[in-house]
Amino acid sequence: MAQATERLRRYLDDELGECRSEDVERRLDELGTLEAALGTEQVEAELDVLSALANETRYRLVRVLVAAREELCVCELHAVVDVTESGLSHALSKLVDAGLVDGRKDGRWKKYRATNRAVALVTVLEGSVSDELPDGSDSHE
Repeated sequence: MAQATERLRRYLDDELGECRSEDVERRLDELGTLEAALGTEQVEAELDVLSALANETRYRLVRVLVAAREELCVCELHAVVDVTESGLSHALSKLVDAGLVDGRKDGRWKKYRATNRAVALVTVLEGSVSDELPDGSDSHE
């Protein structure tokens, strides 16, 4: 922490032209307030969502459900991803736990749909990489 504080002092010295210890303390307090505002529970919940998407099978399932804009039966989802039935079940369970997918029983079938959270995340991700596609094309064309 001492090294980080010293580096902060040098930065503030550059920014302010002259840095006093009160300036460092005030900035550390401001940064502490920012960190506290995040909240540990909020960060953990967000990391759970990102973790759920950080797997090719789960991400493909979310993408398919977002693109479908309707419920899909688990048998339809199984046709889309190359995993075992238990692998599919595990992936869907993790997505439900992360709030990215909702599932419901319909007679003897289980159906899933993307949540608004999933739609929002996929939309943001699409927009963040569309300008960086290697062939220069736009992913929305």
